[in-house]
Amino acid sequence: MHVDQDIIDILKIKASSKIVGSPEDKSSTSLSEHLPILGLSDIVIFPGMVAPLLIESTSSSDLIDDVVSGNRLIGLVLQTSPVDDPAPKDLHEFGCLARVQKMVKQPNQQVRILIEGLKRIRILDFKQTDPYLLARVEYLDEPAQVSVEAKALARTSKKLFQEILEHSPTMTDQVKSTSLNVEDPEKLSDLIGANLNLKLQEHQTLLSSYMVVERFKILLPLLKHELEIQSIGARIQKETSSSISKSQRNFYLREQLRIIQRELGEEDPSASEMTSLKSLIDGSGMPEETRAVALKELDRLKNIPVAVPEYSVSRHYVEWLASLPWATSVQHRLDLEEASQILEREHFGLKQVKDRLLEHLAVMKQSRAARGPILCLVGPPGVGKTSLGRSIAESLGRPFARISLGGIRDEAEIRGHRRTYVGSMPGRIIQTIKRLGARNPVILLDEIDKMGSDFRGDPASALLEVLDPQQNKNFSDHYLEVPFDLSEILFITTANWLEPVHPALKDRLEVIELSSYTTAEKVQITKRHLLPRQLKDHGLSNRQIKMPAASIRCLVELYTREAGVRQLERSIAAVLRKATREQMESHGRISSTLVTEDWIDHQLGVPKHPAPDHESIEDSGIAVGLGWTPSGGEILYVEATSLPGRGKLILTGSLGDVMKESAQAALTHLRSQAGDMGVKLPAMDALDIHIHVPAGATPKDGPSAGIAIFAALASLFMGKPLSSRLAMTGEISLRGRVLPVGGVREKLLAAVRSGVREVVLPEANRKDWEKAPTEIGKKLNIHWIKHVQDMMDVIFKTNLRGKKG
Repeated sequence: MHVDQDIIDILKIKASSKIVGSPEDKSSTSLSEHLPILGLSDIVIFPGMVAPLLIESTSSSDLIDDVVSGNRLIGLVLQTSPVDDPAPKDLHEFGCLARVQKMVKQPNQQVRILIEGLKRIRILDFKQTDPYLLARVEYLDEPAQVSVEAKALARTSKKLFQEILEHSPTMTDQVKSTSLNVEDPEKLSDLIGANLNLKLQEHQTLLSSYMVVERFKILLPLLKHELEIQSIGARIQKETSSSISKSQRNFYLREQLRIIQRELGEEDPSASEMTSLKSLIDGSGMPEETRAVALKELDRLKNIPVAVPEYSVSRHYVEWLASLPWATSVQHRLDLEEASQILEREHFGLKQVKDRLLEHLAVMKQSRAARGPILCLVGPPGVGKTSLGRSIAESLGRPFARISLGGIRDEAEIRGHRRTYVGSMPGRIIQTIKRLGARNPVILLDEIDKMGSDFRGDPASALLEVLDPQQNKNFSDHYLEVPFDLSEILFITTANWLEPVHPALKDRLEVIELSSYTTAEKVQITKRHLLPRQLKDHGLSNRQIKMPAASIRCLVELYTREAGVRQLERSIAAVLRKATREQMESHGRISSTLVTEDWIDHQLGVPKHPAPDHESIEDSGIAVGLGWTPSGGEILYVEATSLPGRGKLILTGSLGDVMKESAQAALTHLRSQAGDMGVKLPAMDALDIHIHVPAGATPKDGPSAGIAIFAALASLFMGKPLSSRLAMTGEISLRGRVLPVGGVREKLLAAVRSGVREVVLPEANRKDWEKAPTEIGKKLNIHWIKHVQDMMDVIFKTNLRGKKG
């Protein structure tokens, strides 16, 4: 059974004179003890209430037929949970006796009835469940004598209900009139309960409360809550209407002001604004095609009312077109000698990098064009990639800007958002050009290896057009939707490593590698750049702080371990802070601080990277390898051991697939060539070989640890430990050939930092050694090998003496 919304929404008091106090109400003594029960799913019927109902089920239709043919009395009870054919357990205990006033049968087997609530009932038990429910009921009558408390509660509730009716447009005039004329507390409580906007369960609670005082105590908090909600809603409605009225008022006033100014012959402010925008367009020097687009948008803007949101969107677009430096260029002063001086002044070392940059500038000067390869500076953090870009801009006399691409995942960051989006703007490239005010700046695209991609697009793909010299002459930003020439911009990109860079983007870059700094270079950089800058930042002078080269070397070797100099600069800042405090607390007794190695040890504490213990390798099966990371080179230990098993190879230490394959290749070659190498192998089918690389939380991969794994295995089965001062790097083939690897400079620097004195390198990497700093050549003995047999002759000699590189 459902409420019939087709006949009437819900009639909640049909006629006050008839329903309230109707003479047709029958006393409990004249009513039958048994009553047919109809379960309701979405409405609670109160005494005195008239409502239409829709009967859909066959059993309920049979019930209505019997009721109409009889005394027309029926019990209406709310279901505990909506079901099609409710059972006794699905019904509440309390309901309402009702009279069926009218019944209409429909062609679709549905029955529409109009019922009138008479009085409360309570179901005692059920006598029949088929074909419909028949229950023994108790009729609940209110005592004839009304208490003073009931009258007081009724008066308060009536006052609150009338306040609700005043602010409720959905209540009919009939309900409002009835509420004024009802004085009987019982009927008033039912009137309020039937018409108050409550949940079904709250309606049922009111129906179940057959004592009028208890009913009013439930009603009062509900009335106050409803009145509070109405008050808040009215305030919101008032504020909204006030805001709308204010906007309309402003619109009318602006229109009147415009007409008055026109009649007086005064200039219209909007016309003045249009004239200003027209002047900006004329003076911007934009191409004719772009100028036509701007003028068309300006004409459209003239016909848009100022109060319309579209006006600000259109005006913003015209302002962007007019404010870009379409024809404004900076006349660069390209003096190679001056550029060389700037690079030498700002950067120590990096000779090959400086030479390549100067060659690029020389070509630019000769061809008088900025077109050419896009430079990509690749190197570990802190080696000066960003500052090199700034020095190039200073050499050219052009404005410089840095755009950080780290973490960017949205293509719109590069190309901009389309104007259909609220708050749309051009991409970072166009924004930077506008900010610099020139069409030929130097723009550094920093950290291109840190870009990502998601459902919003791939920024790397958007950069393809930006960085391609053949395409960027007609770069189209999604917001502008007109071509802008980027060919005169000198783009420089930076990355820590090129592996994550999009292959098509990588193809457009000319890579210049910046290697790690040596200890000697870091000492010089500290003297020339880091220390003077930190002294200035701390308000100190050279007379107040004395830091010898030995102290700087101590900081480099014992307190920092990095490819660049950022951590070194932080350590210098820590030294200066402690020296400043020491001088301030001495109250003038200490005017100058000599920073010695003992002073550093006392102030900074135990070294973070103490000198390596080279006597630590006492067992066989351990070899020292060299690895490369985006942050520089590192040494890594390869450990191998054997245990009873079934011939399995166990690899641990977060090793990648390539490194696992190298370990398998090393073991296979050792087993196949053990006899020729003088290695006596036990029965391998009864042994498991376990190879582990410490620092297990750090992922490791690559083929360059191949010969180190082979050396660890050979040491294990020969029972001879290897020297901890000997490190090695190289890829091993299945035939035992040693193949070249990358990152040799960084690996050799790591070896020097770690106190290694001898390194085994592939013969094919000799060209990399020729480019190594002199400092490395003085501290390392290099053994060049082509085959692992050559390595065996080196690593198992009692007196390791290799050729100096």
